[in-house]
Amino acid sequence: MRLPQVTVLGECVADAFTVPASAPGELGLRVLPGGGPANTAVALARLGTPARLLARLSDDVFGRLFRARLEASGVDLSQAVRAGEPSTLAVAELDTAGQAVYSFHAQGTADWQWTADELSATDLSSTACLHSGSLALVREPGGRVVEEFLARASATATICLDPNVRPLLVAPGVYRERLPRWCALADVLRVSEDDLELLLPGRPAEQACDVWHAAGARLVVVTLGGRGAIASLDGERVKVPAPPTAVVDTVGAGDSFTAGLLHHLGTKGLLGGRLTDLRIDDVTRACVFAARVAALTCSVSGPNPPWEGELREPVASVGP
Repeated sequence: MRLPQVTVLGECVADAFTVPASAPGELGLRVLPGGGPANTAVALARLGTPARLLARLSDDVFGRLFRARLEASGVDLSQAVRAGEPSTLAVAELDTAGQAVYSFHAQGTADWQWTADELSATDLSSTACLHSGSLALVREPGGRVVEEFLARASATATICLDPNVRPLLVAPGVYRERLPRWCALADVLRVSEDDLELLLPGRPAEQACDVWHAAGARLVVVTLGGRGAIASLDGERVKVPAPPTAVVDTVGAGDSFTAGLLHHLGTKGLLGGRLTDLRIDDVTRACVFAARVAALTCSVSGPNPPWEGELREPVASVGP
């Protein structure tokens, strides 16, 4: 059975991780292809969902790295734009819990330069779900163009959004101002616990879900790291635990969760339109699967989501 296509719109980012230098006075970097939307597209394709990425890919050394990873994972790049601008670079330093702290080099880079003409040629007739978010939805000059494209796509496709707040690049207030509009477009809203604190400081996840439901989002999922996730479908809620995992790092875990969620919904024929047939039991099963995908991503270094066959293997657990 061929699964429904998911189209992902957003950035590719070169994630440079600090490593021990070979000599005093030097800084070693290990560069991996990343970016939230690109990670999601890779995870979807590796799980077996036909995944297409709408991205502006530079021809520089990082852009070639992105293409190689995406194509090797089976992502459709047939409608990606060849961009003249350089790629976005993020330098990441891991803390003791494996969480990445980023500094960005993103001024004038390819990811944010979308034009209406570039997106108007996109054929969405085969797309059951359009996923977007992160910086491409909020960085100018392309952010407004992307938002308008999502509004057009919502006529035929399920819309999934992940704000993925990056306060070093865009003030949280900008996200807060635009989020009600995004919720009005979104059928699925996935936010992390860190996003929640930046978007609605001090609010518990359950209250945040109600706020975002009132703005229009039907399914809201708040991922809580090692504590699992809370999912709310029109106010009916479920909490799903995270599998015990020996965490190497958490880079790309949220993107893998989103991919696992959409993949599972797609396998059940639930993507497309406004999710009118979706029930809370469907959400629970999808989130359990998504948590498994995220756990496998955490068990290896970098944004390296699992292939479909790896889901049959046990997750490395903590302790004896």
